[in-house]
Amino acid sequence: MPAPPSPTASRWKLVLGAAADAANTVPLPPDYGALDQVLTDLYDGERKGGLGGSAPRVSRWLGDIRQYFPADVVAVMQQDAMDRLGLNQLLLEPEIMRTVQADVHLVATLLSLSRVMPAKAKATAREVVAKVVRELEQKLANPLRQAVQGALSRAVRNPRPRYREIDWGATIKANLRHYQPAYRTIIPERLVGFGRRGQALKEIVLCLDQSGSMAASVVYAGVFGAVLASLKAVKTHMVVFDTAVADLTAELRDPVDLLFGVQLGGGTDINLALSYCQQLITRPTDTILVLVTDLYEGGSEREMLKRAAALQAAGVTFIVLLALSDEGSPSFDRRVAEQLAALGIPSFACTPARFPELMAAAIQGQKLTA
Repeated sequence: MPAPPSPTASRWKLVLGAAADAANTVPLPPDYGALDQVLTDLYDGERKGGLGGSAPRVSRWLGDIRQYFPADVVAVMQQDAMDRLGLNQLLLEPEIMRTVQADVHLVATLLSLSRVMPAKAKATAREVVAKVVRELEQKLANPLRQAVQGALSRAVRNPRPRYREIDWGATIKANLRHYQPAYRTIIPERLVGFGRRGQALKEIVLCLDQSGSMAASVVYAGVFGAVLASLKAVKTHMVVFDTAVADLTAELRDPVDLLFGVQLGGGTDINLALSYCQQLITRPTDTILVLVTDLYEGGSEREMLKRAAALQAAGVTFIVLLALSDEGSPSFDRRVAEQLAALGIPSFACTPARFPELMAAAIQGQKLTA
């Protein structure tokens, strides 16, 4: 029986590429497979196809390398990606950038590379991100505002409304038995009013996983967070996490600043993020916690589930979005999702177009498991 290859031989194969061992005399250990793939995509791209022009694949790759390599190596690989994928030329020449179809995936790629971009390139990247954010806001802002404001008006009733606060439809329905045939009208005994404006009726905590696989979801969530923050009737928090937690609530006034505060890629500690969110919640029964993650926990899974159960038991409306994007069925940890479902916490993917409907249902206290 041949002796297994030495670790040194395996590492040299990673460095030199599969072409240096055409006979495959040095098979790579199973845990080296993903490492080999991200290296091949970047450094052996001409033969294998590389990252090509696929923006989704580029953004996923930028997240993957942060899982497998230390920060100093990641910086070198990102800079190599800038050169090898032509992104430097793209960013440093605005006239070229204007010919590119800017979308959510390109934004995710630019945000991932923001820390290794030259200053001039950052200015161009910011213009592109701002353009995509404006387009998303034009498309998504009004439906979300209307859905949330309508849901709040129906979910929070005012028992003694002023004239301008009366919900006439609900008042008529509640007083149909008091119809007076002689006068052909209803004499209401009880007025039903909309909730008073100008106060935070609900609190919404958006908790975003920054790992590379969630790139598109983070972009959409950033835009939605900024829209929600513009509504006086809700108080919105924005928390992002990998193995650390960052509170970006102060950046919600400008979604472009918010997105540039996100660092896509890295590990995942959901338990740590939920611990931080617990500290923000002062009115559990009036709080909606939206956790955007694929549930691949790098921290303590047991403590994470325990903390999720505590939030649910306290009365928080807890929702897990496995994806907030149009990318189709997401990859996620089904076992953890099933355990959350057993606690009464729904986990599902949601397209940006359906997010306003989801928030309206959550505000009105509808069951989301369907």
